[in-house]
Parts: sequence; structure tokens; C-alpha cells
Amino acid sequence: MLVLAIDTALDSCAAAVLDSHAKKILAQESLPMKRGHAEALMPLIARVVTKARVSYFDLDRVAVTTGPGSFTGLRVGISAARGIALAANKEVVGVTTLSAYVAPLVAELNELPIVAAIDARHDNVYFQAVSGKGAALIRPGITPIEETFRAARFGAVRIVGNAAKLLADRWPPQMAKPSLVDPQPGPDIAWVAWVGATADPAKSPAKPFYMKPPDAKPAAGALHANPAR
Repeated sequence: MLVLAIDTALDSCAAAVLDSHAKKILAQESLPMKRGHAEALMPLIARVVTKARVSYFDLDRVAVTTGPGSFTGLRVGISAARGIALAANKEVVGVTTLSAYVAPLVAELNELPIVAAIDARHDNVYFQAVSGKGAALIRPGITPIEETFRAARFGAVRIVGNAAKLLADRWPPQMAKPSLVDPQPGPDIAWVAWVGATADPAKSPAKPFYMKPPDAKPAAGALHANPAR
């Protein structure tokens, strides 16, 4: 299966082409950025597809991160993925940012539990805990940092995500110390592709995975400025 993976959920703009049968990434590129995804993404995808020596019509599937993440970034990536899939008549799947973060650690076949944490601001994080084999221990949600420490009951957790250091720095000394702290700013685009290759399209829609309303809100009265006809 040839999979085009796209990620604009957090502080990077990335794409990759995976050949799952050959078990290798044909091409990938990732640019760190907090803003400007809309301008950078399509040229970046074009470069990756060209380097992989495939066409959009050769693809079997498009995978895209669906959040948690930046409201604007998610819209850019998901719109691009849907547009490419529609134009090339391919299926499109969504991959949550949290599942992309934990995937490489699950692949290590280590028994220790895994915590994925993304900064949600205001002393909160988007949070998920899974076993070393990937089974859900604590379902995805948004929670105060102090409440994430309950994951310590599962053992010396491995923490990954852009809020990993934030959690580790405040981890209670009386609890088992995290065995790994990996504060990568965004998920590895290669693993977005691998998770996308195994996703069930019926259960993995390419739509934003929101856990809270966007920070940007319409101005007062804007919702009534153009009433639906």
C-alpha cells in the first residue's frame, strides 16, 4: 500500500510517502513552524511525492493528523488531504496526534506504559495513557496537569509529546519516576504514515478531533449577521 501522510497539527509541516509492502518510507520532509502551514504545505507535498517517484494516482490512501492540535493547522492539513484524495479518487483516513506519538513506543515491544501529552495551555494537557502493547489505560481527554500523575499507578511510565518535559518537571517525587521523557514537538511523520496504513477508514474519519472549543471565537453578534436561509 502506498500512503501519503500529512501532518500540520502542531509546530511542524510534514509529509511522507510510505510503501507498506516494501516496509519503507520512500520520501519525507518536515519543516518546523508555528505559523504559515497554509503556504508551505502544498509545495512540501509536491516535493515529497516527486522525490518518492510516484504520482497522486499511484497512491492507495491519504492519511492526515486530526488533532489534538492547532485549530488552523488542523484545517489546513485535513483540507489538503481531502482535496488530494477526492481529486485522485483515493480513500482518506484520520490519525490522532496522540496515537501517532505513542506508535513508535508501542513498536518497541516494551512492557512499560506510555503517556502521550500535548500542551493545551492554561495548565492543561491533552492526555492519553496506553499499555506497552497499546491497550487503552486512560482514554484521550483534556485534563489538568496534576491529574495526569494518576498514570503512575501503572508503573514507570514513558512520556512522549510536546508537553512531556512539562509533566516530568512536575512529577511528584513520591511516585515512580518516568523511565523516558521524549519532548518531541510533533509526531514522527513516518509513524503517521504507518498508523494511517493500518487504520480502518470506517472508524478513522479525516475530521478534526477536538477536545475543547477553538480559542478563536466569532465576534459578538457575528453568528447572527448572516442568518441561514
